[in-house]
Amino acid sequence: MQFLNDIKRIAIGSFDGMHLAHQALIEKVDALVIIERNGGYLTPGYKRSWYTSKICCFYHFDVIRSLTPEAFVQKLLVDFPVLETIVVGYDFHFGKDKAGNAGMLHGLSGKEVIIIDEVSYEGIAIHSRTIKTFLREGKIEMANRFLGRTYCIEGEVIPGQGLGKKALVPTLNVAVQAYQLPMEGVYATLTYVNGEWLHSVSFLGRRVTTDDSYAVETHILDREIGKVEGGLALQFIGFIRLNKKFDSLDALKRQIMDDIESAKKMLQA
Repeated sequence: MQFLNDIKRIAIGSFDGMHLAHQALIEKVDALVIIERNGGYLTPGYKRSWYTSKICCFYHFDVIRSLTPEAFVQKLLVDFPVLETIVVGYDFHFGKDKAGNAGMLHGLSGKEVIIIDEVSYEGIAIHSRTIKTFLREGKIEMANRFLGRTYCIEGEVIPGQGLGKKALVPTLNVAVQAYQLPMEGVYATLTYVNGEWLHSVSFLGRRVTTDDSYAVETHILDREIGKVEGGLALQFIGFIRLNKKFDSLDALKRQIMDDIESAKKMLQA
């Protein structure tokens, strides 16, 4: 591609999350070389490009995993013919079996190499795996601080049980793929639907009181939105409670009403 002939400064990494530590690399370059894998993402695939104005170039891990460190660097030099500077994190490894490290890049490439030191928040190193752990533990506020933005997932609206509208509260059911999902439970959220972000309360987990299937559901607060088709997005603002089983639908509905009030307070704070 012709535009690669103009790129002089690149940063290399997975950039899953495009979090605060990633931004320290991104600000120094013209383009990102993103090592792409599959599944469990904070920012799947091309969606990383939503969080930067820089050019994003993708190398799929399955394609490059067998390259030696020397072969990997040679590929960079061929793909970026006017390359002058490579920026990586202090813990960057590359090549088959992670045999290459950041300190080897200059010797293999002959280019300027900038190694970014560890970036921390309140004494905790910022890594994608740390953010994923926060999400799995329901620590949404910490995940958002490390990301430097509100954690967001996307999915397609799918048919639900039909039980919510009849016996509980109406919800939109969402099929989500490739994202790291937060811990099972109830959250104060913003839902992007029909072209606007709306206050909502969302549930992720097994519907242990009803059909025991896993679901991602969101209820729009104080708004009738009618039928929705296609995609929507959820931003996670705060954790409300763990998933739990109730003895009856009436007990579940009472809890949902409490959840709605909790979500309203969080979203108005």
